[in-house]
Amino acid sequence: MLQRPLPIWQAPMAGVSTPEMAAAVSQAGGLGGISIGHLDPLKARVVVQQVRDLTELPFNVNLFCHRAPVADPRQEVAWLETLRPHFQRYGTQPPAALEPAYATPGPEVLQLLLDLKPAVVSLHFGLPEGFVAPLRAAGIYVVATATNLQEAHLCRQAGVDALVAQGIEAGGHRGCFDPSAADEGLSTLVLVQLLKNLGLPVIAAGGIMNASGVRAALQAGASACQLGTAYIACPESSAEPAHVQRLLHDPPPTVMTRAISGRPARCLQNLFTAIEGPVPDYPTAYTAGKALYAAAKAQGEFGYGAHWAGQGAPLARSLPAAELTRELAP
Repeated sequence: MLQRPLPIWQAPMAGVSTPEMAAAVSQAGGLGGISIGHLDPLKARVVVQQVRDLTELPFNVNLFCHRAPVADPRQEVAWLETLRPHFQRYGTQPPAALEPAYATPGPEVLQLLLDLKPAVVSLHFGLPEGFVAPLRAAGIYVVATATNLQEAHLCRQAGVDALVAQGIEAGGHRGCFDPSAADEGLSTLVLVQLLKNLGLPVIAAGGIMNASGVRAALQAGASACQLGTAYIACPESSAEPAHVQRLLHDPPPTVMTRAISGRPARCLQNLFTAIEGPVPDYPTAYTAGKALYAAAKAQGEFGYGAHWAGQGAPLARSLPAAELTRELAP
């Protein structure tokens, strides 16, 4: 297990985590994290270097390892027509066509990681072919998300160093390998207990918001805990003010939705989560989601945002990332 003074990992959240947040968490004794899955390689290199400029301590770099989306023009047109009244409400029209919001990681991303050698690389949505062995050979600690026992076995067979056990309580995108398959919806504590005997360290993720939650996960067999929603309201966060305000002031229930991005993800209930229809593959659907939110936001409506949050959302606090990390210590 990667040794840190505190068993606290800050989840690498696209659109929320910043170099300042990651560095602050690592400096406080935990493991900070940033996501580069939504960035092109040039921007990703800059962000990783920004963290390195702020701390010499270990931090985690996360990749979205989704399969390339399958184009379905009929479905995409039908989805745009479903969204058209929502765009028109804010004086605009949906995009004429949809393209994936970002690419599946390829050789250029792998080379970037081998060049920069972050202490930890974490994989979400699956196991990209040809990544695990060269990363480990370079001395990088490789972690992969599993939402069930079958995915965990695949991760172990691929040779990863540790598993993130993502329970159904977790905010943001489910890390499931196949989003079209039935989801068991295992809770964090059940999943930790299922995975702890596989011979790999387990990092518990989902619904953990305070020191008592950390203690419960460690007692269940986790080696560390990864928290995301707990860090959204930190001053170092890049979450939009509307997201933070909804989180801190009587947040609505969270729901699992595909509508925003095309993949199941837990979000604060809002105008977007109420939309039903033929959602295209991830991340093609995300292009429409981002466009609709931009149109609505320009008119002062924030109810179409990707306000990801876990079931522990009502327990969120606004504390500096370093202070929160120390308070989370069991």
